[in-house]
Amino acid sequence: MIRSVFTKIKGGLERTRQGFVSQLRSLLRGQRLSPELISQLETRLIESDVGVHATRRLIEGIRTDFKSGHMSRGEDALEYLKRELKAMWPEADRRLRLAESSPTVILVTGVNGAGKTTSIAKLCHALKADGRSVMLGACDTFRAGAVRQLEIWAERLGVPVIKGQQGGDPAAVAFDACGAAKSRGVDVLILDTAGRLHTQDPLMRQLTKIRSVAEKQITGAPHEVLLVLDATSGQNALRQAEEFSKAVGVTGIFLTKLDGTAKGGIVVAVREATDIPVKFIGVGERPEDIQPFDPEQFIEAMFEE
Repeated sequence: MIRSVFTKIKGGLERTRQGFVSQLRSLLRGQRLSPELISQLETRLIESDVGVHATRRLIEGIRTDFKSGHMSRGEDALEYLKRELKAMWPEADRRLRLAESSPTVILVTGVNGAGKTTSIAKLCHALKADGRSVMLGACDTFRAGAVRQLEIWAERLGVPVIKGQQGGDPAAVAFDACGAAKSRGVDVLILDTAGRLHTQDPLMRQLTKIRSVAEKQITGAPHEVLLVLDATSGQNALRQAEEFSKAVGVTGIFLTKLDGTAKGGIVVAVREATDIPVKFIGVGERPEDIQPFDPEQFIEAMFEE
């Protein structure tokens, strides 16, 4: 099972290995380290969305070891990067937060196009596979077709959906969904929200209102606030993480579309820019293409040849 999961992650990171990691190997292998080569490596890391802060930290370590004579070959720098990238994640609880008594409320948010609805389907599939009953709350009342899109996934997965009128109050849908989840004894309620841009203050305030309604209806809710980030969006993802966290107190990140980018290093940038743990990664389009994020396994899959 462990190997099959690793193989799945490895497959999802194929573009990153062929792009980002392949470039690092081409740059470093068979080379003697020099100040010029280290500067080139710094540029490659930044261009691969590893992030300025993380890149500086990594490069400072390489320069220190190079100047002290502890590192002289490009292969040494490559091994250093792999080792340090694994060590960047402190011990953290990356498990999904569940309520002590049902229902658990999971609020899912993110910008349009990040893969939010598909991520909800993946999460729903994983929870059902774990033996939990799930209900969906269609709080995205702004976007035409958003409710229907959620309903289609719900029909495929065999879970009920609570919805309201197109253009109606999203917080009212959250209120009804919380009530229905309690009365029906559902284990987990997942609240979908409109794909807000973090620059749209009125919509961000509406998101805060949805959270407030859930808090009043169910003790401790929302127990988990997942922010869906598109790995292909690069540095924009960092800004989204900061702003959404201010509005609703994000507790975990679901990083999508890793199979569609050569810049899987964005995971590192997210880690360095925020204290929000990446809890899930998406490595495909099917409901079962969801994996809990394991930093060591992820980095190992990135560098696997």
